[in-house]
Parts: sequence; structure tokens; C-alpha cells
Amino acid sequence: MKNLIDKLVIIIISLALYIPYANSIYMIVPILIVIILSTVLSCMEDHRITSGIFLLYLILSFFESDFLFFIPLICYDVVLLKPKWIWVLSFFPLLADFNQTLITSKCLIAAFIINGCILKYRTVSINNIQRNYYKLRDNANEISMQLEKQNNELLEKQNYEVNLATLKERNRIARDIHDNVGHLLSRSILQIGALLAIKKDDETKESLKLIKDTLSEAMDSIRNSIHDLHEESIDLQYEIQKLIDNFKFCSVNFDYDVESNIDKDIKYCFIAVTKEALSNTLKHSNATNVLVIIREHPALFQLVIHDNGTQSRLDSENGIGIKNIKDRVTALSGNINISTEKGFKIFISIPKAKFNEGIGKI
Repeated sequence: MKNLIDKLVIIIISLALYIPYANSIYMIVPILIVIILSTVLSCMEDHRITSGIFLLYLILSFFESDFLFFIPLICYDVVLLKPKWIWVLSFFPLLADFNQTLITSKCLIAAFIINGCILKYRTVSINNIQRNYYKLRDNANEISMQLEKQNNELLEKQNYEVNLATLKERNRIARDIHDNVGHLLSRSILQIGALLAIKKDDETKESLKLIKDTLSEAMDSIRNSIHDLHEESIDLQYEIQKLIDNFKFCSVNFDYDVESNIDKDIKYCFIAVTKEALSNTLKHSNATNVLVIIREHPALFQLVIHDNGTQSRLDSENGIGIKNIKDRVTALSGNINISTEKGFKIFISIPKAKFNEGIGKI
């Protein structure tokens, strides 16, 4: 756009110098020719062709003085071409024409050739500055987006690590309660049982029996609480990753994409199925890679396990391990599809509806 404005300014000034000498209708021909050539030069990318057109126009200016007035416009497009300073040739037609009536105009044309070169340099400099500015702005935006993405990833990782640490702490508390309080209660119940066996007094035995029942109830309550605490502290992604890390038979790619909290029954099912599938790959396949995918969809959770083995002696219908997998999935109202073509593949989907209804009833 700036080049177009520069050329418009140059042609207006050139016309202002040329029109006083126009005394024939044919004098419009140089104007049309120079506009056409200038348009071609603006679209031309081949520097050799551009230089050739420029030199031809200069040769034409030697024989027809009317073309001298528009040399600044043609010169504008060759200022930065190689070889450098080719635009200096624009002055030769002015020096070769000895028409005394054009002396003043020639001086003005020569001065305007220099001004046109300055305009070209100025426009190119402004365009370069703008390009650099847009490039820097785009780079800054890209860096900002990358930093924001990395920040979000760090926050997600931090949240995951905090959640994992919380779950581990729950496990530790449950284990400590089981190992300490549970054992103390168990020992107290055994001791009371021994006292009941040796005491003959009915009143004392009745009191000991009440204490034993109370301790047994406390033991059951602690056992249930520990069981619930342990189940809530299971992190499915962490447990599956542990199974994969311990699987040394071949490489395993793991893709986990779950946002919401999965019911404990589904967690146990997916862990058991993954363990059984990896065991089957180890025992019955010559696979070199296993793909494990756990994904959440709007209405269901999905587990896909696929190895690339070409040899499989697995009985997908009557095998005990496969039967256990099917029973687990069926108990959760899920669907399972097992295929041994092009490797061993298990495709499981378990609906969310069953567990959402259960939560709503509580």
C-alpha cells in the first residue's frame, strides 16, 4: 500500500512537469506506456526482467524526450536491485538530451529521481520495521500461549501430585490404624475370651461378654472404616502405571483421559482386567508393544488393551482369566469385546448411569 502511495505521488509530480509541454493528443501515449510498465514492474519478482525493462525504458528515453519526465517512476522499482546503483543510469538520458528548452525540467527530474530513491528506501525501511514488529508480536503471543499452556500443565501436575500424596497419606493412616489399633482391639477381645473361659461367676461373665461385644463392634467399625478409606484412596492412573512399570516383557503405551472420579468398583475392575491382560500377553503372545487406553465419555468409561502379537494360543472363550474378566464386567452392567485378530485386544465399556443412580439414592 505504501508503494502505491509513493508511486501515486511520483506520477502526479511527473505529470505536473510533463503537461506544460503537452501540445498534442499523442502525448498521452508516454503516460499510458509508463503506467503499464510501472504496473508490470510492481508485480515482477524476477530482478533480471525488471532490470531489462528499466534499461529498455532508458534507451527509449534517449530517442523520445517525452519519456524523460517519467524516469523517476520507473526508477522507483529498481532502486534496491542488484547490481547496486543501477538506478544511477537514470541520469544518462538526461545528460544525453541537449534540448535547451528542457534544462529546468531536467534538473527537476534529476532531483526527483533522488527523492524517489529516498521514498523507496523510506518505504522499505518502514515495511521492514512493521514486519519485524508483527513478527515480534506473533512470537510474543506464541511464547505467552506456550507459557500459559506450561503453567496449566504444571498446575494440573501439581494438583495430581497433591491428590496422590493425599491418597498415599490416607493409605498410611489406614495401615497404621489396622496395624496398631486393630491389633490392640484383637488382643483385647482374645484376652476377654480367655477370661470368659476361666471365670465361673455369672455376673462377671455377663459383664465380660458385654465388653467383648462392644470391642467386637468397635473392631468391625474400624475394619469397615479402614476398608472404605483404602478404597477411596485408590488412584486408578497410579495403580495402572505401577502395573505397566513392573511389566518388562515389552513396551507399553498408556493413555489416560479421565476427569471425574471413578467408582471404586470400576477401578477394581479396570485394575484386574489390565493385570490379567498383561499376564496373557506375557504368557501367550510374542507382542513387542501393548497399548492401554482408559477414557471417559459422557455416558461411560472405556478400557482398551491391545497388543501387536502375531502368535496367540489364548482361548478367549474358555480361559479362566478371560471368564473372570467377563464376570467382572458383566457384574457392572458393562460390555466387553475380545478379539485375537491382528493381536490380542480387549474392548470394555461400563456405563455411568448405574453408579449415578446409586449415588442419587444415598
